[in-house]
Amino acid sequence: MTWFEARRTSEAVVTADRRAVWDALVDPDAIASMTPLVERIEAVGDHWHWQLQNVPGLGVSLAPAFTVRFETDEPQRIEFVHDPPDGRRERAGVDGVYLLAEVPEGTHLKIDLGVRVDLPLPRLARPAVATTMQGVLASMGKGFSSALLDRLGAEQLDA
Repeated sequence: MTWFEARRTSEAVVTADRRAVWDALVDPDAIASMTPLVERIEAVGDHWHWQLQNVPGLGVSLAPAFTVRFETDEPQRIEFVHDPPDGRRERAGVDGVYLLAEVPEGTHLKIDLGVRVDLPLPRLARPAVATTMQGVLASMGKGFSSALLDRLGAEQLDA
């Protein structure tokens, strides 16, 4: 087994009130419904357990599940780190941060997301797997962005 990693950062101005954006980003049901490939999110306190559908294109059948712990500094920062339950090994992990700032047009939203997966592939596959992971993250990000804007009745402006 080999760990593979990918990271994606994006930012934009969302023409919605920061409170509305915040509320959507701390609602596990909303996040699950807005994020492509997410089957469900189960929240227990500040821990969210994510179950994804089968992720295409990695050359192996993989439906990752992982647990993250949320730390918030309302209303400007939501940070999440991979934090599996004691004694449980997860073959995928995610960490990242949402940063929200009020701007005249609405909310400046920056998302930084890192993903790790343990796959039964040799290290030599790293370039191909990294490219595939970046493509999957980009596709998921585009779908999430569109769904978030629809949910908020907002538009996206360049940051």
